[in-house]
Amino acid sequence: MIRSLATLLMALPLAAAAQDYPSRPIRMIVPYTAGGAADTVARSIGNKLGDLLGQPIVIENRTGAGGIIGTDFVAKSAPDGYTLVSTLGPSHHTIQFFSKNVPYDPVKDFTAIMLVGTAPQTLVVPAALPVSSMTELVEYAKRNPGKVSFGTSGVGTSQHLGGLLLNNAAGIDMVHVPYKGGAAALNDVLGAQVQVGLLVLSNVLPHIRAGKLRALGVLEAKRAKGAPNIPTVAEAGIAGYAIPATWAGVLGPAGMPAPVLSRLSAELTKAVNSPDVLSRLEGAGFEVVGSSPKEFGDLLAGSVDSYRKIVTRAGIKPE
Repeated sequence: MIRSLATLLMALPLAAAAQDYPSRPIRMIVPYTAGGAADTVARSIGNKLGDLLGQPIVIENRTGAGGIIGTDFVAKSAPDGYTLVSTLGPSHHTIQFFSKNVPYDPVKDFTAIMLVGTAPQTLVVPAALPVSSMTELVEYAKRNPGKVSFGTSGVGTSQHLGGLLLNNAAGIDMVHVPYKGGAAALNDVLGAQVQVGLLVLSNVLPHIRAGKLRALGVLEAKRAKGAPNIPTVAEAGIAGYAIPATWAGVLGPAGMPAPVLSRLSAELTKAVNSPDVLSRLEGAGFEVVGSSPKEFGDLLAGSVDSYRKIVTRAGIKPE
């Protein structure tokens, strides 16, 4: 009884504030570096969402620890709708399987607001690397065991998982080089400091079109709508290979008031489906979904076991 009363008293200020929401600027935290996929989503929807809400959306990159620092900041923020996070999965889930020190639960400590879309991942190599197909890459890696590296946006990302699965499926030994975001990884792949990049299609597509990178395969089970000419890794010769779809979405801290969640969901839906934002996201290689909070919440809750099974099969243990 006492606990119930205390919970009610704590909820009253939030409920009252929700009636006037929003009355000040909203921070959207990106737990990765500027220029990456999560950052692209935040900056694509930020201005339009701000116009619809009548308050500016301030994009803030809080990087470090594979996304843990920025994500934890949001998890521990007041659930009043003024601090959100633009983030990616499976890394939102899988980071707990790579690190023993994740200070939040990826499902229980967050309010799902919207699955904005999926972000196809692509295996690319610098144009100067003497391989033009997955088969040739596997042969090259076998001739150079332990000397071929693959760059990703960080430990625990779907890219990291995809590289480890590729090693296992193809019987090769590429070395993982994690970066603090996709932009830094991309720079080193472009400069051939690492021979392989497992990166978001939206980031590498301009460089593929410019001839600076060569795309060998899409990591998911289906080809990307934004680049249907790129085969999947499975189609390119690694039978049965595929990683779960990588999503881009907006979350808030757990316990957000229903009126605030409803307002954010409604205005995000308008923002994502507005012609200029939709064009920008699709032009960057995203396949836009624009889900309801319940649909996104169900995805978050139902994905953990699937990722755990994949990580376990890959022999990964948290460090």
